[in-house]
Formats: sequence, C-alpha cells, structure tokens
Amino acid sequence: MSDYIFELRKLVGHKPIILSTAGAIVLDKYDRVLLQHRYDNDLWGLPGGVIELGELVEDAATREVFEETGLIVDNLKLFNIYSGPNQHYIYPNGDEVYYICIIYYTRTFKGQRQIDGVESKDVKFFDINNLPQLCPPIKCILDELRYRINNNLLQ
Repeated sequence: MSDYIFELRKLVGHKPIILSTAGAIVLDKYDRVLLQHRYDNDLWGLPGGVIELGELVEDAATREVFEETGLIVDNLKLFNIYSGPNQHYIYPNGDEVYYICIIYYTRTFKGQRQIDGVESKDVKFFDINNLPQLCPPIKCILDELRYRINNNLLQ
C-alpha cells in the first residue's frame, strides 16, 4: 500500500478506514477473467489497489494492473462502483477497511503476464464459471461479471 496508508495506519491502528480503490477486469478472447493470487491473504482477486493522493482513478487502475500482472491495459470502460457492507474486509494482520471500489473492464492488453513477487503469487486467466477461492469483496463483482457474460450483456 501507499506511504499515505502506512502513515494513516500509524495514527489509527487497525480501526476501520475507508479506502478508495481502482481495479480492472481484464478479459481474454475466451471471456476468461484475469485474477491475481495475493500474498497478503492467500486468496484470488482482481488486479487493483489504492488510489494514490492526486491520482486519476483510470491511471490508478492501469498502474495497478501493470504492477501486479505485468500487462499494459488500454481502452478501459467503467464496469461499476462498489461500496457498502459487501466491501468490508479485515486483513489477516487485523487492518479493517471499507472499500469504495471503482472497477473498469477491458479486452485490450499487451505484454506478458508476470508475477511481481511482492503482492502477487500467481496471475492466471479463469473461466468465469470455474473460479478459485476469492477474496470476499471481489465475489459480488465477479458475480455481476458472470451474469453479464452468461447473458451476453458485456460488449
């Protein structure tokens, strides 16, 4: 996480904070979704993370995808914004957050998938109907993606 969040945690400890995050659904030509196996909780999630101070949301999503997967994404389209009880999470270290999660999607990417070794243990494409164990806040996002893909509602 950013230095900002690190400094904030020094002040509030593990108490709940609101985190504005940006992420991206990256789809391949078979409508498989790119997921990241995370080190911090040993679960799978979408590439994404905290929006830095002064950063544009779209730039944050693009940066996070590159940092966590090695892929360069383009042509981002807004998928949805998530908040509320489904976006509550307590990290294994006790840090409690409520995400405001702004998610984009794209089918446009280039580069080779790479594991960063810091946040990502692995990066793979998965069939939307056969997903690994997910980080809880991601479940509702991928449920909506599954619905849209299975009903041909995604461009």
